[in-house]
Amino acid sequence: MHQGCLMMLRYYNISLRDLYLKFLSSNNYAYFWFFLCYNSKLFFKIDSSTVIFITYKKETKGMIIIGEKISVIAKKVREAMNSRDPKPVQELAEAQWKAGANFIDVNIGPAEENGEDLMKWMVESIQEKVHSPLCLDTTNAAALEAGLKAHNNEWGRPLINSTSNEPDRFVMLEMAAKHNALCIALTLGKGSLPADAEERCGIAAEIMARAAEFGVPMEDLFLDPLILQVCTMQDQAQHAIKAVKMFQELNDPPMKTVVGLSNVSNGVPKEMRSLIDRVYLTLLMYEGLSAAIMNPLDKELMDVLKTTDVFLGNTLYAHSYLDM
Repeated sequence: MHQGCLMMLRYYNISLRDLYLKFLSSNNYAYFWFFLCYNSKLFFKIDSSTVIFITYKKETKGMIIIGEKISVIAKKVREAMNSRDPKPVQELAEAQWKAGANFIDVNIGPAEENGEDLMKWMVESIQEKVHSPLCLDTTNAAALEAGLKAHNNEWGRPLINSTSNEPDRFVMLEMAAKHNALCIALTLGKGSLPADAEERCGIAAEIMARAAEFGVPMEDLFLDPLILQVCTMQDQAQHAIKAVKMFQELNDPPMKTVVGLSNVSNGVPKEMRSLIDRVYLTLLMYEGLSAAIMNPLDKELMDVLKTTDVFLGNTLYAHSYLDM
């Protein structure tokens, strides 16, 4: 009974610790029912006369997983976009959601031609099949806004990917405020890449000030330290880890952080990529990483994430925790 309830809680991203304790405190499991309703509430029936209503929670205490597989870079996805065939993107979205993703990234690239129609179609096609909030990933501001308007917020607030400290990207902050969206902020300014963690923090502080001007709450920002290839810029991997820790000290409550995890293993042999991603994710999580754009279909990567969450106290231990 406990294992089934825990798996249901993990799938729907509900606070495991609080609700599992409620299961344990029930004296009569013969009358204990668990089910989920589409109106985003949880109903717990303890006995024949008592019903407890608890609001459905889309946030998690542990790592936030943003599924990366729906990208214009992938041939299968690109072909589906061009032909407006919803099945491949719906299947990818559903597989990632079932594997534990909290958001599904929808990367249509610059989409200079018909970007608005494409993003609207993508959002509607995915959310028709999967009741998940989406991470809208494009540099096309008009396409982004079309996606935000089409997004069904019943399944959670959308996440914009992304703004930066470049003036032409400030419009993303304006849209975040206008559409009540979350927003990823790349610590990238004018000119060259940031040299170290300190420079990243300086850029982050400037973005935070700009976000405040647009009316974006600090808790709606995810600061991204820019993950670069370890095979060509090994020292930058260490600077990004340090930046994740430093970003949290820029505000009270601490700032949220996010990385594009697979960037670190770009350019390395295919058989080494998952190993590098797993080790790097563990180091980042130890420093307090909030979220990662990553491949939730990589079971070994997900097992490392779940195990790290246990050791960090973000997930309640159970023998079946890898199945949650």
